[in-house]
Amino acid sequence: MTTRKPARPAMPPARPGMTVGLFGGSFDPPHEGHRHASLTAIRRLGLDRVWWLVTPGNPLKDVGRLPPIADRVAAAARFARHPRVVVTDLEARLGTRWTEDLVEALTRLRPDLRFVLVIGADNWATFHRWGGWRRIASRMPIAVVDRPGATFRALSSPAARAFAERRLPESDARRLPFQAAPAWVFLTGHRVPISSTMLRAARSNAGAPPIPSAPS
Repeated sequence: MTTRKPARPAMPPARPGMTVGLFGGSFDPPHEGHRHASLTAIRRLGLDRVWWLVTPGNPLKDVGRLPPIADRVAAAARFARHPRVVVTDLEARLGTRWTEDLVEALTRLRPDLRFVLVIGADNWATFHRWGGWRRIASRMPIAVVDRPGATFRALSSPAARAFAERRLPESDARRLPFQAAPAWVFLTGHRVPISSTMLRAARSNAGAPPIPSAPS
């Protein structure tokens, strides 16, 4: 009896050699800050694509009230509005729950792509609390996009100190996708003072309905 190998999950199309930013989140709801960070990474790093990885849910947070992933994917796709930004539920397809596992899976499945992990400065400030954070940084370059109120916390964080010698000057940001990990760059500039947490709070206070379901 022949044992079949598991089917490879459908992945966003990408040609070998492309530079791809990975931008994960719940996107509950998507907002201009997500778009700004993605377009900043595309412009400053010269990325061919940014994949919005809509997560099934952060395992460290209560996901009981999180809208279905199909609804969030549909909302993010309507919001992205850029030919280089691709919205996907790939993390759910891969069955990964932790960034460490996601990074390992993607580098194994697509070793022909040059991935960059794109995160906000607020996440870089707490990156040392992520499971396997040193291993994540050792497998993939990281682009940190500045966020309001997070600049100094990010630049003085344990992760910033741990990888201080691997930080690229901002003027060399386009080299990042081609650097051996660990490598990171801090991207400054215009900052968008908005977050999903703020929008959810405003939506709750106004008694607004949740994200509408994706059309069937």
